[in-house]
Amino acid sequence: MIRSMTAFASGEREIQGWLFTWEVRSVNHRYLDLSLRLPDAFRFLEPAARSRIGSLINRGRLDCTLSCKKSTEGGADIRVYRDLVAKLLAAAREVDDLSDRPLVGFSALDVLKWPGALHEPEADREQLAAEVLDLLTAVLKQAIAVRENEGRQLAVLLEERCFKLREHVAAARARMPEVLQSIRQKIVARLAEISANPDSDRLEQEMVYLAQKLDVDEELDRLNAHVDEVTRALRQKEPVGRRLDFLLQEMNREANTLGSKSADAETTKTSVEMKVLIEQMREQTQNIE
Repeated sequence: MIRSMTAFASGEREIQGWLFTWEVRSVNHRYLDLSLRLPDAFRFLEPAARSRIGSLINRGRLDCTLSCKKSTEGGADIRVYRDLVAKLLAAAREVDDLSDRPLVGFSALDVLKWPGALHEPEADREQLAAEVLDLLTAVLKQAIAVRENEGRQLAVLLEERCFKLREHVAAARARMPEVLQSIRQKIVARLAEISANPDSDRLEQEMVYLAQKLDVDEELDRLNAHVDEVTRALRQKEPVGRRLDFLLQEMNREANTLGSKSADAETTKTSVEMKVLIEQMREQTQNIE
């Protein structure tokens, strides 16, 4: 099953008094281009987070952001260091006494902001890391589900175009005998106009040479083979985006050759229609992992 490279997913979980939220956004990219944003206090999670992401997603530009805040329940165990706060207040009064005029007052919140005025229970770092990474895995799986759903839609569109390409290949193949016969008739008619009486053997040799020059059987065979390979790749489980890119380049080359060898308007039109379909497929495969 193919995957798109476009997705968004998020999830939150309360862990040890903290409310953690992961957000994952992804768009198309040639390789895995990862941008990871973590709060300073949780930078230690970066190596493990990168490893976890790389194990689940192979391609695309990913913006992964972790945010956290204290939960309501998490503040219940906060304790005030009474001795330190008392010393802070005493120092403030002493400064105020030394001044010849009252200084600007401060609130209780100003005191609590002083380093060490509050004591919060320390989190179990190892357990916290495991649970935050577990949350990341859950969010990544949501993103993958979104990518797979869009991938299924892309696969339908690509298979429809593969079917149309096969029709054009069959039409071009069926057209070739008629094209050669038409060319033969034009040559004979032209010779008749100029009252020429060419050697029949020489004429047949020239027609054989012309038929070889205009022969597109190999190009049509390769086009069919590439279309079959694209259809097979769409059913594989591993990432196939780069393989599809290569196959479509080859298909475009064969369609161009068909156009260059074209000897009538219908075959030229068929070649153009093929190239339009192939370009549409190339645009769609740019978003496939």
